[in-house]
Amino acid sequence: MNYKFAAADMDGTLLNDENEITPYTVEIIRRAVSQGLIFSICTGRPIQGVERYQKQLGIQGPVITYNGAMILDSADGRVLYKQELEADDARLILEAGLNYDTTMCIWSDNKLYGNKLNDRIQEYSQPTKVTPLLMPSTGQLLAQGITKILWYDDTLKIQQIEKELQNTAPFHNVTFCTSKPFYLEFFNSQVSKAAAIDRIGELYGFTPDQTIAIGDGFNDLSMIQHAALGAAMANAPEGVKECADYITARTNNEDGVAEVLGKYILNI
Repeated sequence: MNYKFAAADMDGTLLNDENEITPYTVEIIRRAVSQGLIFSICTGRPIQGVERYQKQLGIQGPVITYNGAMILDSADGRVLYKQELEADDARLILEAGLNYDTTMCIWSDNKLYGNKLNDRIQEYSQPTKVTPLLMPSTGQLLAQGITKILWYDDTLKIQQIEKELQNTAPFHNVTFCTSKPFYLEFFNSQVSKAAAIDRIGELYGFTPDQTIAIGDGFNDLSMIQHAALGAAMANAPEGVKECADYITARTNNEDGVAEVLGKYILNI
């Protein structure tokens, strides 16, 4: 099949456990792009958490951030698409987070705000090198627009909260899922990594049956199931692997992304 586009998740997929892209994977991505493939990093991170990796790859093209809530052109930083939380939903998520007394990481206007400037939000901010700011009034945040809200807590508490919200969530146009066992992310229901791939397809002229999606987490399921070739990493949980067309033999520490591109793009 003639694949024109490939998207790869970052954490646990493109990045190894040292938060690096290996030189071999960089080489394979560059070779695939040189043969005409459009390659896109596809992450829940903001653009600040992607920039150094994009520079390392040395390629230009679309970058999917905030799980698809914002797509940027890496060449000039231009926003190609964005979809924020609806104000009423964002307010309800913030209120619920305060009631649960959880650490909230709030992305608004590409800035990171927190209801608590504690060790958790400091740790969360490290990969992006963004200094977290104390949350201003809810009204000010809503006026700026909120791209994504993430709750960071003990894994068992996050599991319990997610279970409760599935039955009693007061908001409506919101998707929430765990990206790590201790992260619960909230974004507009129109937002997904799959929808972002379709947006890019409209801009760059390819269809879903010409796409590859590679991931390891449950927040990658939409694109893994939507792409013509959905690949799950060897280190992905069983629930993700069950939905994939292909499971890599190699983990994120063993160039799993390079394995997929080598096999299906470069025929090596």
